[in-house]
Order: sequence, then C-alpha cells, then structure tokens
Amino acid sequence: MSVIELIKLGHRYLKLWPERAELSQYFQEYYAITLARFVWRNFLGFSLFIVLFFTLVTGQSDLQLLVFYTIFALSMPVQVLVVLGVKADKDLPPGLSAWYKEGLARFNEKGGNLELSTGRPKYIDLAKLLNITYQSSIK
Repeated sequence: MSVIELIKLGHRYLKLWPERAELSQYFQEYYAITLARFVWRNFLGFSLFIVLFFTLVTGQSDLQLLVFYTIFALSMPVQVLVVLGVKADKDLPPGLSAWYKEGLARFNEKGGNLELSTGRPKYIDLAKLLNITYQSSIK
C-alpha cells in the first residue's frame, strides 16, 4: 500500500470512528482516535503559533530553527493519518474479531443489511460497524 493510500485510509478511519465516550470503556482505540482528532483539528493553528512565537521572541536570527519546527508541526496531522491508516489495515485480534462477527450478525438479524468483511475483519471494518450501529440507534 502506498503512502497516499495509507493517508486516505487513515482519514476515512478517523471519520468513521464514532465520537462516543462510552466506547472508551471497551476500546483502547478510542483514545488514539481522540488524540488524532485533536492533532488534526489544532496543529495548523499550533504551527502558526510557532511562527509567531519565534519571530516575536527570537527575531530573524534563528530562521533555520523556525523552518524546522514549523515543518514538523505541519507534518504532524499527516503522520497521524499514516499511523491510523496502518492501524486500519491490520486484522482484528481473535477476541475482537469474534465480537465483531457476533455484532454484525446481530445487526443483520434486526433487519440491517450490512455486507462487511467476515473472513478476516480489519479495524476499518470495526469502525464501519460501530459507525453504522450508532447512526441507526440515533434515528
């Protein structure tokens, strides 16, 4: 998988994972997603803060350091999406896989018609199931 595909998959995974606090009791992934959302939403502003801070405090003498920190801060959201893309493409562990298959079967029994992966489900499949389940419970 290329880096661009990983970034796209990570972004899709970030968007799919429900923003529900009760998921923190069951999934460690909730904390990673919460942190990733924070980085995604705030690090552009943080980069601008770095530029303003260095120009006001240090002046133009440390231009190389300013460029380094700015590029680093601007690259953080991309790094987060790559890490999430790698995680989204991993297979679920056996216990979570069994839970996922059971939840998918229960959802389909109640009249849902989801055609998600059942052979070797991945974390992206879990995010899709949770997202659809929470969306249908809201309606």
